[in-house]
Amino acid sequence: MQRVRLLVFNAALGVLDYRVPEGMTIEFGSIVIAPLGPRQVLGIVWEPERLNAQEVPESKLRPLLGVMPAPPLSERLRRLIEWTADYYCAPLSSVARMALGSMSALRGGGTTTEYRLTGEEPARLTPQRAAALDALQGEQGAIRELAELASVSEGVLRGMVGAGLLEAVTVDLDRPYPPARPEFAEPKLNDIQQDAADIFVEAVKAKKFAPFLLDGVTGSGKTECYFEAVAEAIRMERQVLVLLPEIALTENFLRRFEHRFGVPPVLWHSSLKSSERRRAWRAVSLGAAKVIVGARSALFLPYANLGLIVVDEAHEISFKQDDGVRYNARDVAVMRAKFEGIPIVLASATPALESMQLAEAGVYRKIDLPSRFGGATLPAINILDLREEAPERGRWIAPRLVEAMKDRLAKGEQSLLFLNRRGYAPLTLCRNCGYRFQCPNCTAWLVEHRFSKRLACHHCGHETPVPEACPDCGTGDCLVACGPGVERIADEVAEILPEARTALVTSDTMKTPAAIGEFVAMAENKAIDVIIGTQLVTKGYHFPDLTLVGVVDADLGLEGGDLRAGERTYQQIAQVAGRAGRGEKPGEVLIQTRHPEAAVIAALANGDRDAFYAAETEARRDAGAPPFGRWAAIIVSSEDQAEALSAARAIGGTAPNLPDMLVLGPAPAPLSLLRGRHRFRLLINARRSAELQKTLREWLDPLEFPRGVRVNIDIDPYSFV
Repeated sequence: MQRVRLLVFNAALGVLDYRVPEGMTIEFGSIVIAPLGPRQVLGIVWEPERLNAQEVPESKLRPLLGVMPAPPLSERLRRLIEWTADYYCAPLSSVARMALGSMSALRGGGTTTEYRLTGEEPARLTPQRAAALDALQGEQGAIRELAELASVSEGVLRGMVGAGLLEAVTVDLDRPYPPARPEFAEPKLNDIQQDAADIFVEAVKAKKFAPFLLDGVTGSGKTECYFEAVAEAIRMERQVLVLLPEIALTENFLRRFEHRFGVPPVLWHSSLKSSERRRAWRAVSLGAAKVIVGARSALFLPYANLGLIVVDEAHEISFKQDDGVRYNARDVAVMRAKFEGIPIVLASATPALESMQLAEAGVYRKIDLPSRFGGATLPAINILDLREEAPERGRWIAPRLVEAMKDRLAKGEQSLLFLNRRGYAPLTLCRNCGYRFQCPNCTAWLVEHRFSKRLACHHCGHETPVPEACPDCGTGDCLVACGPGVERIADEVAEILPEARTALVTSDTMKTPAAIGEFVAMAENKAIDVIIGTQLVTKGYHFPDLTLVGVVDADLGLEGGDLRAGERTYQQIAQVAGRAGRGEKPGEVLIQTRHPEAAVIAALANGDRDAFYAAETEARRDAGAPPFGRWAAIIVSSEDQAEALSAARAIGGTAPNLPDMLVLGPAPAPLSLLRGRHRFRLLINARRSAELQKTLREWLDPLEFPRGVRVNIDIDPYSFV
């Protein structure tokens, strides 16, 4: 191979040809260093017939500089990268970059230096050093990483090294992970679970593409069933990928995995230290890491010998990436399994409607677990109509729910209150002049966080202290919190049940896996009486003494223009309801609503999931919505509103007039200002038969826009803000 075509990680450059110097050995998928002007760039050697590029005469080709000491990306992974870029209308280089999740790992093995506390504690400490000593107990990492953990400067830590408070440790970058042991703690499954497990095990042995939908009620033992397939893959010396929708579930899953296999799995998510990412990437690429548990980005790792993929909580919208490459990890995982020729298990108590339809059509094989494991029963679900049973003035928890919480506290049982709204109140206004606190960068109200005494935007991260007086009229002591967030509910619980031990579980209070692990341990040890939380508490947790779940506002998810609002609300409430009564004690769920007649609320009350899915299916069919039609969104943004509007109108004005495609818009996005950028949207509704991606490219590629304008395509959108 004397001439090669490289995919370089710059969408503007795309594809470049180079010459292979004599004596250099490369193959398709090799990661190489190439010259580009005075700089050096990384590239992946690709099949020339699969990438279009301008032909350059042999005499003008520059030679490659070197090959990185990392395994080449397999043909199967290269095909997945191509499919993802094509389906989601994303630059090929942007998708390929996700496969190189640790640039430092490409340089090969070796050692690095990390630091840890020595245990010394002098009599006199500066406040910064004292804070670092408290924050870094049990931690080890590079100076930069430790500085971030301790919220101090790197200079403070270097001073601590000189003072003997921190010591250097040499770390082997390629040290092996302890092997998982499939026979460590084999479970006793009931007959239904064993039948499901046997099917998955046989699929792993067959080494063929086989998509399964594991549909089991909450507490039915779905994890134990697919763990048997994981065990078989380990016995066969093959790798397993388990995708989780968010880091919040990781700690609980790790404990279950370690209990079954004797050691924790290999982790992959954004919170890993750089040395941990480097070690994991190399172990994955060399085949040494057998079981990898991670967030959606783990899907593109260069597995050496993948034998099984599991997508847990497969209905979760967290699997959809909302920026960059806007892919859905659930769907891409199915395609990766297809390219790899291996089985995939999509596990959920509330499967996505699209997955249910594919199962009905015979594309997925549906495996049912209809009852809870170990004799536990599903909780009784009751509707609390707030129009008839209103809370006391100034409160948000209705009397019947209050009495149920008091009863559980007296019995020594636990309660959980769910409200999917962070902070203390979603809106703060001045009672004197009516001024409302709005984010300067987004079309959104600032949310009051009373614990941290700040007003924050949950879209861009803007924060400001809560002022003493209204910034508009200058009146003091006039600010009013409107509506409840979980912090306000926590305050109300403290007033109602002053003796109860409470835990507030949100992304603001549980920022690390360690914090979540501490919460889980306290809940399991009955050190918590009442849990108040957002969607973080809706799934994955098993607390045997939790017997009451209260949904504070079931109508919240039905508000706004979300085209999947009904399905999403059903899934969320069904999942949180599933936390109740998972042990020997029966559970109860009280759902507060002002719309008990709504289809989703009625289905929850009657425990009739099939009726809800049937009604939702017909509504989608009538609307030509997924899975019976296709959606795509075009989002146009700019810091200049007129510029964004002009670009959006140019796109709308050149929209194709096709019988199988309807273009709606442009119109201002619901969040018309986001992170300082003005936004307009077009929504495309197409038939399943339409060549949607091809049409979008032919429509948009010829158009030119000012440099400040961004045009993003979202295939199969989940967010409509």
